[in-house]
Amino acid sequence: MEGIALRDFGGIVERSPARVVRPASAPEAAAAVRGAVARGLEAVPRGLGHSTYGQSLTAGVSLDLGGLAGVREVGPDRAVAGAGTSWRAVLAATLPLGLTPPVLTDHLDVTVGGTISAGGIGGTSHRHGVQAENVLALEAVVDGELVTCSPDVRPDVFDTVRGGLGRHGVITAATLRLVPAPGRVLSCTVPCRDAADLLRVQRETPAEHISGQVKPSEEGWAYEAKAVLYGQGEPPPGTAETEELSYADFADRMRPDVEELIALGEWARPHPWGIVLLPGRAAAPVIASTVAGMTAADIGLGGVIVVKALRVGHVPMLRAPDDPVLFGVLRTASPGCASVAEMLAANRRLLDRAEAVGGVRYAVDSVPPATG
Repeated sequence: MEGIALRDFGGIVERSPARVVRPASAPEAAAAVRGAVARGLEAVPRGLGHSTYGQSLTAGVSLDLGGLAGVREVGPDRAVAGAGTSWRAVLAATLPLGLTPPVLTDHLDVTVGGTISAGGIGGTSHRHGVQAENVLALEAVVDGELVTCSPDVRPDVFDTVRGGLGRHGVITAATLRLVPAPGRVLSCTVPCRDAADLLRVQRETPAEHISGQVKPSEEGWAYEAKAVLYGQGEPPPGTAETEELSYADFADRMRPDVEELIALGEWARPHPWGIVLLPGRAAAPVIASTVAGMTAADIGLGGVIVVKALRVGHVPMLRAPDDPVLFGVLRTASPGCASVAEMLAANRRLLDRAEAVGGVRYAVDSVPPATG
């Protein structure tokens, strides 16, 4: 296919690839990459296109990895999945056996290859690191050749492909680590005074899954931590609300919200997301000062502000400061709210503020180039 204009989830950047190829196997993916190189074109892998500033788009050869979907096998501690497999499909294959990947994305309809290429952050990343750290082996196309790599076999390739955004190789399959899945979980909502208190709760609460949000309220902005306990455990101090859920329902907790956003038309609007990784020592002031200068119109009707303390181990291609904290202003350009241009300018200011204290951007955000 040629001449088709493509957009990603961000809906801001549009590109027409010279060719779209949908390989049905890893050897076909390798042949497509060799063909692109022979024509002097870049080959960019694309899963479900959930990047927000054109990271999965190209004017060269777009490799649609949807043909490489499927869970090939599930063992007691691992599963092998094609790069185009969604995390929803992975969970559907592992959960009947009482197993789960240790780190899941909040939204399950993104692909294995895509999130490993970006790092992959989830609510358990304070314990297990990013998804790229929980890969046991990879199959990838590197320089047009199909290779298998792991920490012990071609570790140089393994370390450049994970978190490499497809720049150093196209992931075609992954062997994923699995752990026992809980039957039920207890989700606890903990109101927090401010950004510093939110980060304190996240760091001090012994929960398996932890996250935080900043939400508009009548008094301005409200900070809230979500601590999720697997199995037995007492709600953390300050808990205002609890909810018991099956693990399957908890893992798919975003589905009702996404369905509502689709029905309202918000899911199809541009999403100028600004996401930075801040050093822990400077995170609270940056978060507080950023939020203080915002109104609900600056994030849109479907917008969300997330805060997440992380642990990032050995993923050389994933840049992260010490004691990293993810701060994401996940904007939606809703009617009557800030414009796309205004949201992008705000993202640029956020990145400048983050870099001034040693922070970095996260791979799939929407930040225009600096000007002036």
